[in-house]
Amino acid sequence: MTVTIKPGVASGKVAAPPSKSIAHRLLICAGMCEGESFIDGIADCEDVDATIDCLRALGAACERLADGRMRVIGCDMKKAMPSLPLPCRESGSSLRFFLPIALLSGHNVMLKGAKSLMHRPMEVYEKICGENGLLYIRDDDNIVVKGKLKSGNYTVIGNISSQFISGLLFALPNAYGDSTITIVPPIESRSYIALTLSALGKFGIDAGWQDDHTLYIKGNQKFKPCSTSVEGDYSNAAFFDALNIIGGNVEVTGLASESLQGDSVYKRYFELISKGTPAIHIGDCPDLGPVMFSLAAAKHGGVFSGTKRLKIKESDRCESMAEELRKFGVSVDIGDDTVSVYPVSFGTPTEVLSGHNDHRIVMSLAVLLTKVGGKISGAEAVSKSFPDFFEKLEGLGIEVEYD
Repeated sequence: MTVTIKPGVASGKVAAPPSKSIAHRLLICAGMCEGESFIDGIADCEDVDATIDCLRALGAACERLADGRMRVIGCDMKKAMPSLPLPCRESGSSLRFFLPIALLSGHNVMLKGAKSLMHRPMEVYEKICGENGLLYIRDDDNIVVKGKLKSGNYTVIGNISSQFISGLLFALPNAYGDSTITIVPPIESRSYIALTLSALGKFGIDAGWQDDHTLYIKGNQKFKPCSTSVEGDYSNAAFFDALNIIGGNVEVTGLASESLQGDSVYKRYFELISKGTPAIHIGDCPDLGPVMFSLAAAKHGGVFSGTKRLKIKESDRCESMAEELRKFGVSVDIGDDTVSVYPVSFGTPTEVLSGHNDHRIVMSLAVLLTKVGGKISGAEAVSKSFPDFFEKLEGLGIEVEYD
């Protein structure tokens, strides 16, 4: 799908969608309870649907109720014998959260996903499986694992995705003995670990920091059913608040004033971009990278560090944004762990923009097009996390045409 966005001033009120990151975590915890849980605010998007389908494949029941809540009847993952692959689609969270869970039963489990997902780094789990005599086979379409994940002392490097740490945190409470996860510093995305610990706590699981670099997980625990809700998502709310930096008048509602979400820092970072040419480290909030690159292009530029992990997302977000911003007349330099944006001659794009099959690239470019107008091909990528993004943009007075 190609969208054409006409220049305009966004104005009005918009509700932040529910947090995808929190939804994944609450659903998994509910799916590991031997009982019935209710979760309010589960977003209808492809990534969350992947987690729901993985839970169903393992034996949990998930049902959307008429009142909007999700009813989950969990199961004992140590007894799971899925006859079908776990369909992770393009969700990195689903793949990395479920792989350790798949190692609880001792049975063969296949995790299947798009080729782009299967090319993302998984060496942490491959190493753990190799060291513990567990089967791990990977190709372009799937990963097959078999064996029982045991309690013990695990070491994970901290400057890669925290999703590996969260995956172990979900699985290890089911092991028969206590465990620790030692994280080799620097620890990036610590806020996402906090979200996992918070979700575990809601479902009665004892896990937490033993010291600054070590997590302690009590073994042989039972997840306890509960009723809970998903708060608004700061990472997707950022796209609408970004409109204010380029002249809009948008009020974003539905965000918790006190939140563990690392992306809640966007308001402070947006202010820095609005006032000058800042140097910002985004290692703890990598999902904000593309929209901050866009704002820097429209304002006074900026230098962003901690960008290495953006190269292994749905697209290489550093190269993708650099390629598209150049069409606006913006110069971008990419280093090993930095991105520098120089708004040399910012203006209407000289050609159709590409979404690079990446939801955050599409939405970041859409923000800029509200200022100068233009087209984005591959705009359907927003369905991964925010299917009604363009409808909400239209609700703020921006004209959008669909081809």
